[in-house]
Amino acid sequence: MVAEAEFVCHPTVSFQCLPLPLPSIQPDFFDMSQPDTAAPPILFDLSRRESALSCSTSLQTSKPSDASTRKFAPRIRSGSHTDIGPRSTNEDEHIRIDDLSTHLGSFYSWSEPSSFYAVFDGHGGPDAATFMKNNTMKIFFEDAELPRTSDVEEAFVQAMEICHLRSYLQADQALTDELSVDSYCGTTALTVLVLGRNLLVANAGDCRAVLCRKGGAIQLSQDHRPSCELEKKRVEDLGGSVEYGYLNGELAVTRALGDWYMKLPAGSASPLTAEPEFQLTKLTEDDEFLIIACDGIWDVLSNEEAVSLVQRELRYHNDPEQCAKELTSQALMRDTGDNVTAIVVCFSSSECQDTVSCQRPRLRFCMSEEARAKLREFIQGN
Repeated sequence: MVAEAEFVCHPTVSFQCLPLPLPSIQPDFFDMSQPDTAAPPILFDLSRRESALSCSTSLQTSKPSDASTRKFAPRIRSGSHTDIGPRSTNEDEHIRIDDLSTHLGSFYSWSEPSSFYAVFDGHGGPDAATFMKNNTMKIFFEDAELPRTSDVEEAFVQAMEICHLRSYLQADQALTDELSVDSYCGTTALTVLVLGRNLLVANAGDCRAVLCRKGGAIQLSQDHRPSCELEKKRVEDLGGSVEYGYLNGELAVTRALGDWYMKLPAGSASPLTAEPEFQLTKLTEDDEFLIIACDGIWDVLSNEEAVSLVQRELRYHNDPEQCAKELTSQALMRDTGDNVTAIVVCFSSSECQDTVSCQRPRLRFCMSEEARAKLREFIQGN
Protein backbone atom coordinates (compact mmCIF):
# COMPACT_ATOMS: atom_id res chain seq x y z
CA MET A 1 0.00 0.00 0.00
CA VAL A 2 1.32 3.48 -0.88
CA ALA A 3 0.23 6.61 0.96
CA GLU A 4 0.52 10.12 -0.37
CA ALA A 5 1.70 12.90 1.92
CA GLU A 6 2.53 16.58 1.54
CA PHE A 7 5.62 18.09 3.11
CA VAL A 8 6.87 21.66 3.41
CA CYS A 9 10.39 22.04 2.05
CA HIS A 10 12.71 24.43 3.87
CA PRO A 11 15.32 26.34 1.84
CA THR A 12 18.15 24.21 3.29
CA VAL A 13 16.97 21.01 1.59
CA SER A 14 19.47 20.08 -1.14
CA PHE A 15 17.20 18.79 -3.89
CA GLN A 16 15.13 20.57 -6.50
CA CYS A 17 11.54 21.50 -5.66
CA LEU A 18 8.61 22.18 -7.94
CA PRO A 19 6.34 24.79 -6.31
CA LEU A 20 2.60 24.27 -6.42
CA PRO A 21 0.57 27.39 -7.32
CA LEU A 22 -0.93 29.17 -4.32
CA PRO A 23 -3.64 31.83 -4.34
CA SER A 24 -2.27 35.35 -4.58
CA ILE A 25 -2.69 37.69 -1.64
CA GLN A 26 -4.95 40.62 -2.33
CA PRO A 27 -4.13 43.99 -0.73
CA ASP A 28 -6.53 45.66 1.61
CA PHE A 29 -7.16 49.34 2.03
CA PHE A 30 -7.83 51.78 4.79
CA ASP A 31 -11.30 53.25 4.78
CA MET A 32 -10.88 56.95 5.49
CA SER A 33 -13.67 59.49 5.80
CA GLN A 34 -13.35 62.72 3.85
CA PRO A 35 -14.48 66.01 5.45
CA ASP A 36 -16.73 68.34 3.52
CA THR A 37 -14.86 71.55 4.29
CA ALA A 38 -11.80 72.55 2.27
CA ALA A 39 -8.59 73.54 4.00
CA PRO A 40 -7.79 77.28 3.85
CA PRO A 41 -5.16 78.50 1.37
CA ILE A 42 -1.67 79.41 2.50
CA LEU A 43 0.89 81.72 0.93
CA PHE A 44 4.57 80.94 1.21
CA ASP A 45 7.84 81.66 -0.51
CA LEU A 46 9.21 78.70 -2.43
CA SER A 47 12.54 80.48 -2.78
CA ARG A 48 13.10 79.70 0.92
CA ARG A 49 12.94 76.04 0.24
CA GLU A 50 15.96 74.21 1.62
CA SER A 51 17.84 71.66 -0.41
CA ALA A 52 16.42 68.16 -0.27
CA LEU A 53 17.86 65.97 2.48
CA SER A 54 20.04 68.76 3.90
CA CYS A 55 20.86 66.50 6.84
CA SER A 56 21.47 63.42 4.72
CA THR A 57 25.12 62.72 5.49
CA SER A 58 24.14 59.50 7.26
CA LEU A 59 21.82 58.26 4.52
CA GLN A 60 22.88 55.31 2.40
CA THR A 61 22.34 55.69 -1.31
CA SER A 62 22.47 53.17 -4.13
CA LYS A 63 21.94 54.03 -7.78
CA PRO A 64 20.35 51.18 -9.77
CA SER A 65 21.22 50.48 -13.37
CA ASP A 66 19.11 52.23 -16.00
CA ALA A 67 18.28 48.93 -17.73
CA SER A 68 16.82 47.26 -14.64
CA THR A 69 14.92 50.44 -13.74
CA ARG A 70 13.24 50.74 -17.13
CA LYS A 71 12.07 47.13 -17.15
CA PHE A 72 10.73 47.00 -13.60
CA ALA A 73 7.03 47.61 -12.94
CA PRO A 74 6.21 46.88 -9.29
CA ARG A 75 3.05 45.19 -8.11
CA ILE A 76 2.41 46.27 -4.57
CA ARG A 77 0.83 44.74 -1.49
CA SER A 78 1.15 46.02 2.04
CA GLY A 79 0.28 45.47 5.67
CA SER A 80 0.27 47.61 8.80
CA HIS A 81 -0.09 47.41 12.55
CA THR A 82 -0.23 49.85 15.46
CA ASP A 83 -0.10 49.34 19.22
CA ILE A 84 -0.59 51.70 22.14
CA GLY A 85 2.52 50.33 23.84
CA PRO A 86 3.24 51.58 27.38
CA ARG A 87 1.42 54.89 26.84
CA SER A 88 -2.07 55.71 28.13
CA THR A 89 -3.25 56.82 24.66
CA ASN A 90 -2.19 56.04 21.10
CA GLU A 91 -1.14 59.25 19.35
CA ASP A 92 -0.04 57.46 16.15
CA GLU A 93 -2.10 57.41 12.96
CA HIS A 94 -1.36 55.96 9.54
CA ILE A 95 -2.73 55.68 6.01
CA ARG A 96 -2.25 52.72 3.68
CA ILE A 97 -3.58 52.80 0.10
CA ASP A 98 -2.18 50.26 -2.38
CA ASP A 99 -4.27 51.51 -5.32
CA LEU A 100 -4.72 55.27 -5.59
CA SER A 101 -6.79 55.04 -8.76
CA THR A 102 -9.51 53.10 -6.94
CA HIS A 103 -9.41 55.37 -3.91
CA LEU A 104 -9.37 58.72 -5.75
CA GLY A 105 -11.75 57.83 -8.55
CA SER A 106 -12.26 60.85 -10.83
CA PHE A 107 -9.40 62.73 -9.14
CA TYR A 108 -6.95 60.16 -10.49
CA SER A 109 -5.62 61.03 -13.95
CA TRP A 110 -2.23 59.34 -14.30
CA SER A 111 -1.28 56.49 -16.60
CA GLU A 112 0.98 54.70 -14.11
CA PRO A 113 -0.32 52.65 -11.15
CA SER A 114 0.32 54.41 -7.87
CA SER A 115 0.12 53.94 -4.10
CA PHE A 116 0.23 56.21 -1.05
CA TYR A 117 1.28 55.64 2.55
CA ALA A 118 1.69 57.91 5.56
CA VAL A 119 2.61 57.72 9.24
CA PHE A 120 1.79 60.48 11.72
CA ASP A 121 3.31 60.47 15.22
CA GLY A 122 1.44 62.95 17.39
CA HIS A 123 2.57 64.75 20.52
CA GLY A 124 0.71 66.93 22.99
CA GLY A 125 -2.34 64.75 22.41
CA PRO A 126 -3.74 62.74 19.47
CA ASP A 127 -5.75 65.52 17.80
CA ALA A 128 -3.14 66.72 15.28
CA ALA A 129 -2.35 63.20 14.06
CA THR A 130 -6.06 62.37 13.85
CA PHE A 131 -6.70 65.55 11.86
CA MET A 132 -3.96 64.59 9.42
CA LYS A 133 -5.32 61.08 8.93
CA ASN A 134 -8.79 62.46 8.20
CA ASN A 135 -7.69 65.30 5.91
CA THR A 136 -4.50 64.18 4.15
CA MET A 137 -6.17 62.76 1.05
CA LYS A 138 -8.22 65.93 0.61
CA ILE A 139 -5.28 68.30 1.14
CA PHE A 140 -2.68 66.28 -0.79
CA PHE A 141 -4.82 65.10 -3.71
CA GLU A 142 -8.39 66.36 -3.99
CA ASP A 143 -7.73 70.06 -3.28
CA ALA A 144 -4.18 70.13 -4.62
CA GLU A 145 -3.25 71.39 -8.09
CA LEU A 146 -1.76 68.10 -9.21
CA PRO A 147 0.23 67.86 -12.45
CA ARG A 148 -1.73 66.11 -15.18
CA THR A 149 0.10 64.20 -17.87
CA SER A 150 -0.09 60.89 -19.70
CA ASP A 151 3.46 59.92 -18.74
CA VAL A 152 5.15 59.78 -15.35
CA GLU A 153 8.50 61.29 -16.31
CA GLU A 154 11.17 63.09 -14.28
CA ALA A 155 9.57 66.52 -14.74
CA PHE A 156 6.24 65.12 -13.57
CA VAL A 157 7.79 63.66 -10.41
CA GLN A 158 9.51 66.97 -9.69
CA ALA A 159 6.16 68.71 -10.07
CA MET A 160 4.66 66.23 -7.60
CA GLU A 161 7.45 67.07 -5.15
CA ILE A 162 6.57 70.78 -5.31
CA CYS A 163 2.91 69.88 -4.94
CA HIS A 164 3.66 67.80 -1.82
CA LEU A 165 5.70 70.67 -0.36
CA ARG A 166 2.69 72.95 -0.73
CA SER A 167 0.46 70.29 0.81
CA TYR A 168 2.66 69.93 3.90
CA LEU A 169 2.57 73.69 4.49
CA GLN A 170 -1.14 73.81 3.72
CA ALA A 171 -1.76 71.07 6.29
CA ASP A 172 0.35 72.93 8.84
CA GLN A 173 -1.73 76.08 8.34
CA ALA A 174 -4.96 74.07 8.50
CA LEU A 175 -3.96 72.76 11.93
CA THR A 176 -3.71 76.27 13.37
CA ASP A 177 -7.13 77.13 11.91
CA GLU A 178 -8.74 73.94 13.24
CA LEU A 179 -10.52 74.79 16.51
CA SER A 180 -10.44 71.18 17.71
CA VAL A 181 -6.62 71.10 17.65
CA ASP A 182 -4.81 72.90 20.47
CA SER A 183 -1.82 75.09 19.59
CA TYR A 184 0.31 72.90 21.89
CA CYS A 185 -0.58 69.82 19.83
CA GLY A 186 1.47 68.66 16.85
CA THR A 187 2.55 65.68 14.79
CA THR A 188 5.46 64.47 12.73
CA ALA A 189 4.63 63.24 9.23
CA LEU A 190 6.20 60.91 6.71
CA THR A 191 4.48 60.26 3.38
CA VAL A 192 5.40 57.85 0.59
CA LEU A 193 4.05 58.17 -2.95
CA VAL A 194 4.73 55.37 -5.44
CA LEU A 195 4.23 56.43 -9.08
CA GLY A 196 5.10 53.53 -11.34
CA ARG A 197 8.73 52.81 -10.50
CA ASN A 198 9.22 56.20 -8.77
CA LEU A 199 9.29 56.18 -4.97
CA LEU A 200 8.93 59.67 -3.45
CA VAL A 201 9.47 60.00 0.31
CA ALA A 202 8.65 63.25 2.13
CA ASN A 203 9.48 63.61 5.81
CA ALA A 204 9.04 66.21 8.56
CA GLY A 205 10.05 64.75 11.91
CA ASP A 206 11.53 61.49 13.14
CA CYS A 207 9.43 58.82 11.47
CA ARG A 208 11.59 56.80 9.09
CA ALA A 209 11.44 54.93 5.78
CA VAL A 210 13.91 52.09 5.13
CA LEU A 211 14.19 50.24 1.81
CA CYS A 212 15.40 46.65 1.51
CA ARG A 213 17.52 46.32 -1.64
CA LYS A 214 19.35 43.04 -2.31
CA GLY A 215 18.93 42.19 1.36
CA GLY A 216 20.56 45.42 2.54
CA ALA A 217 18.96 48.31 4.44
CA ILE A 218 18.86 51.76 2.79
CA GLN A 219 17.51 54.65 4.87
CA LEU A 220 15.41 56.98 2.71
CA SER A 221 14.64 59.67 5.29
CA GLN A 222 16.54 61.67 7.87
CA ASP A 223 15.46 61.90 11.51
CA HIS A 224 14.84 65.59 12.22
CA ARG A 225 16.07 65.78 15.79
CA PRO A 226 18.18 68.38 17.63
CA SER A 227 21.01 65.82 17.70
CA CYS A 228 21.40 66.18 13.91
CA GLU A 229 24.19 68.75 13.46
CA LEU A 230 22.74 70.31 10.31
CA GLU A 231 19.31 70.60 11.92
CA LYS A 232 20.87 72.11 15.04
CA LYS A 233 22.67 74.69 12.90
CA ARG A 234 19.47 75.53 11.02
CA VAL A 235 17.62 76.00 14.32
CA GLU A 236 20.31 78.23 15.80
CA ASP A 237 20.63 80.29 12.60
CA LEU A 238 16.91 81.08 12.89
CA GLY A 239 17.11 82.17 16.52
CA GLY A 240 16.22 78.89 18.22
CA SER A 241 18.26 76.86 20.67
CA VAL A 242 18.97 73.27 21.60
CA GLU A 243 18.82 72.64 25.35
CA TYR A 244 19.41 69.19 26.85
CA GLY A 245 18.70 67.61 23.46
CA TYR A 246 15.38 69.42 22.94
CA LEU A 247 14.36 72.23 20.61
CA ASN A 248 14.08 75.33 22.84
CA GLY A 249 14.22 72.88 25.74
CA GLU A 250 10.73 71.58 24.91
CA LEU A 251 10.40 69.48 21.74
CA ALA A 252 12.31 66.34 20.71
CA VAL A 253 11.98 67.07 16.96
CA THR A 254 12.95 70.04 14.80
CA ARG A 255 10.27 69.59 12.12
CA ALA A 256 6.59 68.96 12.73
CA LEU A 257 3.09 69.99 11.71
CA GLY A 258 1.13 72.02 14.26
CA ASP A 259 2.80 73.16 17.52
CA TRP A 260 1.92 76.71 16.58
CA TYR A 261 2.79 78.02 20.04
CA MET A 262 6.44 77.51 19.02
CA LYS A 263 6.20 78.90 15.49
CA LEU A 264 6.43 82.37 14.03
CA PRO A 265 3.53 83.73 11.91
CA ALA A 266 2.76 81.87 8.68
CA GLY A 267 5.24 82.63 5.92
CA SER A 268 8.08 83.41 8.35
CA ALA A 269 11.17 81.29 8.80
CA SER A 270 10.90 79.43 12.11
CA PRO A 271 13.26 77.12 14.04
CA LEU A 272 10.40 74.60 14.12
CA THR A 273 9.21 74.05 10.55
CA ALA A 274 6.73 71.84 8.74
CA GLU A 275 8.81 71.91 5.56
CA PRO A 276 9.64 68.32 4.57
CA GLU A 277 12.78 66.88 3.05
CA PHE A 278 12.44 64.70 -0.04
CA GLN A 279 14.12 61.57 -1.34
CA LEU A 280 13.34 60.20 -4.82
CA THR A 281 14.28 56.59 -5.57
CA LYS A 282 13.89 54.58 -8.78
CA LEU A 283 12.60 51.11 -7.94
CA THR A 284 14.19 48.06 -9.56
CA GLU A 285 13.92 44.29 -9.30
CA ASP A 286 16.52 44.46 -6.53
CA ASP A 287 14.06 46.28 -4.24
CA GLU A 288 12.17 43.84 -2.02
CA PHE A 289 10.14 45.91 0.45
CA LEU A 290 9.85 49.22 2.29
CA ILE A 291 9.40 49.70 6.04
CA ILE A 292 7.67 52.89 7.20
CA ALA A 293 7.52 53.32 10.97
CA CYS A 294 7.38 55.81 13.81
CA ASP A 295 10.23 56.44 16.24
CA GLY A 296 8.77 53.96 18.73
CA ILE A 297 10.11 51.27 16.38
CA TRP A 298 13.42 52.87 15.44
CA ASP A 299 14.35 53.79 19.02
CA VAL A 300 14.91 50.09 19.76
CA LEU A 301 15.46 48.48 16.33
CA SER A 302 18.24 49.33 13.90
CA ASN A 303 17.56 49.55 10.17
CA GLU A 304 19.39 46.27 9.63
CA GLU A 305 17.52 44.49 12.42
CA ALA A 306 14.16 45.59 11.07
CA VAL A 307 15.01 44.51 7.52
CA SER A 308 16.29 41.11 8.69
CA LEU A 309 13.14 40.57 10.75
CA VAL A 310 10.83 41.33 7.81
CA GLN A 311 12.89 39.12 5.48
CA ARG A 312 12.61 36.23 7.91
CA GLU A 313 8.87 36.71 8.37
CA LEU A 314 8.24 36.92 4.62
CA ARG A 315 10.08 33.62 4.12
CA TYR A 316 7.88 32.08 6.77
CA HIS A 317 4.38 33.31 5.81
CA ASN A 318 4.77 35.91 3.00
CA ASP A 319 2.26 38.21 4.72
CA PRO A 320 3.21 41.93 5.07
CA GLU A 321 0.45 42.41 7.67
CA GLN A 322 2.08 39.82 9.94
CA CYS A 323 5.48 41.40 9.26
CA ALA A 324 4.22 44.78 10.49
CA LYS A 325 2.73 43.14 13.57
CA GLU A 326 6.01 41.36 14.32
CA LEU A 327 7.91 44.65 14.05
CA THR A 328 5.67 46.25 16.67
CA SER A 329 5.85 43.14 18.87
CA GLN A 330 9.65 43.15 18.76
CA ALA A 331 9.74 46.84 19.68
CA LEU A 332 7.48 46.19 22.67
CA MET A 333 9.62 43.23 23.76
CA ARG A 334 12.63 45.57 23.72
CA ASP A 335 10.84 47.97 26.07
CA THR A 336 10.15 50.86 23.74
CA GLY A 337 8.68 53.77 25.65
CA ASP A 338 6.32 54.94 22.92
CA ASN A 339 3.37 53.99 20.74
CA VAL A 340 4.45 51.75 17.86
CA THR A 341 3.23 51.84 14.25
CA ALA A 342 4.69 50.10 11.20
CA ILE A 343 3.77 49.70 7.53
CA VAL A 344 5.45 47.08 5.33
CA VAL A 345 5.14 47.58 1.56
CA CYS A 346 6.23 44.64 -0.61
CA PHE A 347 7.40 45.16 -4.20
CA SER A 348 7.45 42.47 -6.85
CA SER A 349 7.77 42.36 -10.62
CA SER A 350 4.51 42.25 -12.54
CA GLU A 351 5.86 39.30 -14.53
CA CYS A 352 6.65 37.12 -11.52
CA GLN A 353 3.84 38.07 -9.13
CA ASP A 354 1.44 35.46 -10.52
CA THR A 355 3.94 32.62 -10.30
CA VAL A 356 5.73 33.38 -7.04
CA SER A 357 3.60 33.93 -3.97
CA CYS A 358 5.44 32.03 -1.25
CA GLN A 359 9.08 31.49 -0.34
CA ARG A 360 8.46 28.00 1.06
CA PRO A 361 7.54 25.60 -1.77
CA ARG A 362 5.30 22.61 -1.09
CA LEU A 363 6.33 19.12 -2.24
CA ARG A 364 4.29 16.02 -2.88
CA PHE A 365 5.82 12.61 -2.02
CA CYS A 366 4.66 9.01 -2.22
CA MET A 367 5.54 6.78 0.78
CA SER A 368 5.11 3.08 1.31
CA GLU A 369 3.14 1.89 4.33
CA GLU A 370 6.36 0.49 5.84
CA ALA A 371 8.18 3.82 5.48
CA ARG A 372 5.18 5.60 6.89
CA ALA A 373 5.20 3.35 9.98
CA LYS A 374 8.93 3.89 10.52
CA LEU A 375 8.47 7.65 10.23
CA ARG A 376 5.66 7.50 12.80
CA GLU A 377 7.86 5.50 15.19
CA PHE A 378 10.71 7.97 14.74
CA ILE A 379 8.49 10.96 15.48
CA GLN A 380 6.93 9.30 18.52
CA GLY A 381 10.36 8.23 19.80
CA ASN A 382 9.61 4.46 19.80
